[in-house]
Amino acid sequence: MLEVKFKKLVPEAKIPAYAKPGDAGLDLTATSKHWSDDFQCWIYGTGLAVEIPEGYVGLVFPRSSVRKYCLSLTNCVGVIDSGYRGEVMCTFRPQSKGTTEVYNVGDKVCQLIIMPYPQVMPVEATELSETERGEDGHGSTGR
Repeated sequence: MLEVKFKKLVPEAKIPAYAKPGDAGLDLTATSKHWSDDFQCWIYGTGLAVEIPEGYVGLVFPRSSVRKYCLSLTNCVGVIDSGYRGEVMCTFRPQSKGTTEVYNVGDKVCQLIIMPYPQVMPVEATELSETERGEDGHGSTGR
């Protein structure tokens, strides 16, 4: 099991936990909430900083409960690099004007998955190998 350090930035912060055995994501709880007029979105703070080990990445996803609200995580999936030590935050944009049902302080707002990733070495090439799919793009594999 991978040990990951979390630092509470505010006393009411909750160290994330798995809701059920076998869950992939650690639930993140909101400790602050404010509206950004500039970006027309809700910004939620978790009151936590995390030390992602080198060679790993933290991925912040919306929870399935987001379907109860007309909200979208603004960056679809948040990426927390191993060098980041600031507050973990989640930003949601209402999908329609007048949306009143939103997450509140104390609610579980997102989930965090920590995964290893490979370091790649980009290499410029003049040719790529052939595949069955080839250059067929969006929707090319049918429904």
